[in-house]
Amino acid sequence: MKLGLALPQYGVVADPSATLRVAVEAEGMGFDSLWVSDRLLLPVRPRDRYITPDGVIPSAYENFLDPLTLLAAVATTTSRVRLGTSTLNALWQPPALLARTVTTLDQLSGGRIDLGIGVGWLRDEYQAAGVPWEGRGARLEETLDVLDAFWSNDVVTHEGPLWTVPESWVRAKPVRRPPILLAGLVPAAFTRIARRADGWLAVGLPLPMLTATIASIRQQAASFGRDPGALRFPLRINPHITAEQADDAHVPHVGTIDQLTDYVRRVEGVVDEVFVDFQLTARSVDEYLDLARAVITGS
Repeated sequence: MKLGLALPQYGVVADPSATLRVAVEAEGMGFDSLWVSDRLLLPVRPRDRYITPDGVIPSAYENFLDPLTLLAAVATTTSRVRLGTSTLNALWQPPALLARTVTTLDQLSGGRIDLGIGVGWLRDEYQAAGVPWEGRGARLEETLDVLDAFWSNDVVTHEGPLWTVPESWVRAKPVRRPPILLAGLVPAAFTRIARRADGWLAVGLPLPMLTATIASIRQQAASFGRDPGALRFPLRINPHITAEQADDAHVPHVGTIDQLTDYVRRVEGVVDEVFVDFQLTARSVDEYLDLARAVITGS
């Protein structure tokens, strides 16, 4: 199983120099992938609850750096690790511009980009970006259509409900077509993944639920005539590392570093990759790297 690490980009460790330091050292430690995520802002009075049981958005999101700009810098300072987004809120920009940006990133990195896309959960961000909250599923479908058009042919054309691309030359192409991994926790999202994505961006669910969800996606993929074994399932974990052991029911979200590494070992064979984000628990870049080192050696 592959191991990945989220790069510093929000909270107290959000600094481009920290991002580059962690990227270089993590590649040297042997991590297989490095990841960035995407938040535009933190409303003072959010209209939507956060996705945790208490519904409180982490205050660390008050300080958030742009994911694709950071990946461009990381692409030029690393040579081996794959570079992923988990998740990029792709609907905040026209897909033609997204296709050009991701193509450039993939060329900069020598073909190492994994494009993880989500539709988000915070309507305040959509309002600030000037994008309608309603119809996100249809917007995502057409975004994927436009990306496919830009990456499939030198002469690109698209006509849809939201965007029209006149017949045009677009010769810039990725070194290797970036795998598209989709996020989501509702049946419609799972069906979309099975029908047209390269995999699911999994989250730290209880092991039986995680196993059942992946099995369901694979079964649906087969029903669409696709190879279920070709799908990827990278799992993101955002732990709060504690000194004292936590109740097993709270792992991997809360617990000691040993409990975290034990969970990572237990999901081997269920997912093909685990990547860890320590930005909600590390108080410094040195601590971030210490925790990363503990994961890579303990797993």
